[in-house]
Amino acid sequence: MDPILVGYLSLIAIAVAIYAGLHVAIALGGVSLFGVWAITGKLKLATSFVALAATDSIAEYTFGVVPLFVLMGLAVSESGLGRDTFAIIARSMQRWRAGLSVATVLSNAVFAAITGVSIASAAVFSKVAVPEMVRAGTSRSIAVGVVAGSSVLGMLIPPSLLLILFAILTDSSVGDLFIGGVGPGVLLALAYIAYLSILGYRRPDLFNLPSEFQSSDRVPTRAIIPILGLAGMVLSGIYLGFFTPTEAGAVGAAAALLIGVLMRRIGMREGWRIAVQTGHITAAVSFLIIGASIYSRMLAYSGLPASITEVAIASGIGPSAFLIVFALILVLLGTVLDSSSIMLVTVPLAYPITQQMGVDIVHFGLITVLAVEIGLLTPPLGLSVFVVHATLRDTGITLGEVFRGAAPFALIMAGMLLTLIFVPQIATGLLGR
Repeated sequence: MDPILVGYLSLIAIAVAIYAGLHVAIALGGVSLFGVWAITGKLKLATSFVALAATDSIAEYTFGVVPLFVLMGLAVSESGLGRDTFAIIARSMQRWRAGLSVATVLSNAVFAAITGVSIASAAVFSKVAVPEMVRAGTSRSIAVGVVAGSSVLGMLIPPSLLLILFAILTDSSVGDLFIGGVGPGVLLALAYIAYLSILGYRRPDLFNLPSEFQSSDRVPTRAIIPILGLAGMVLSGIYLGFFTPTEAGAVGAAAALLIGVLMRRIGMREGWRIAVQTGHITAAVSFLIIGASIYSRMLAYSGLPASITEVAIASGIGPSAFLIVFALILVLLGTVLDSSSIMLVTVPLAYPITQQMGVDIVHFGLITVLAVEIGLLTPPLGLSVFVVHATLRDTGITLGEVFRGAAPFALIMAGMLLTLIFVPQIATGLLGR
């Protein structure tokens, strides 16, 4: 069977399988197996191909960074450092109109510099920030929208699980992607703060009046030192070359556990819970990476990426136009698929095209992550929205309220995405490119 035809048929088969409800990793691996079998006509060769791809993908040294950063994030979450950070920042902004909302964004940005997972940020600050904002007079829709919207910073500000996944899929530098994520992450946080500040002065009825944040009185200012020290140690170690990203994950995880133990917030029960959750998340990510590795190798074997690259180049479409089209596809897929699944399906196809067009790999990676993250806030499958709603279900907050509150933040992200496409220096400037 013609390899190119098999490649195109495999795309259709994967789309049908995913929309039918089949797990993404099984769809990728299963279709790849049948694809190689159709190309070679030999089932034994196809099974050997799949087995080798699976073994190679999970045995890479770079992959070790995934469980380590997940462990660090969970340890920080279990230690209550996110709650302390919010309390201290909120107290310092108690005279700012919409101060609690702005404090939530800033706290998410700090928390993102350690966790690297948007869902963790959404869960933590739903419990910590939303009750305080509502108690102080902030509109419920605004309160939940701020938490859902700012939680996406967890996947943009390094360390980020999605940036690590992108590095594995494209065999690129995790450290470069982490450095590239600083600019877009900081600018997005500032855009959120500007929006909330303007809204606070134009629509004061939606926000709390300047007042004291009572919960912060119980948290001393020095409590923010552990989380800032941990973030500074991990990120400076990577940027200054003291650690590889994998080594930084190990150092950070050990330090986060030690901080939790010294603060007497992590004992045997909490440690076991962290270990189990780390295992569950790592196993899920591993399964997806195995499926994506098999799928990308099958595509390369079929010659489909090269064929699509030739068509794209021959069409005369420029790099910016291609990135806009690619970003639109990612945003649309985000309405029905989770972030990791979208990247696993699309990046192996788009990456060769961007390289032929001369698009910087860090620029492409940050565009991919930002576009994918918009899907966390858009219906019907906005995962951050669902996490916020699930966490606050007992309070009477509806799913519609969370989606309405998150909509402005999704629009701000879309504006940031367009800006990033046309100004690549936002992502590459710190790298001197």
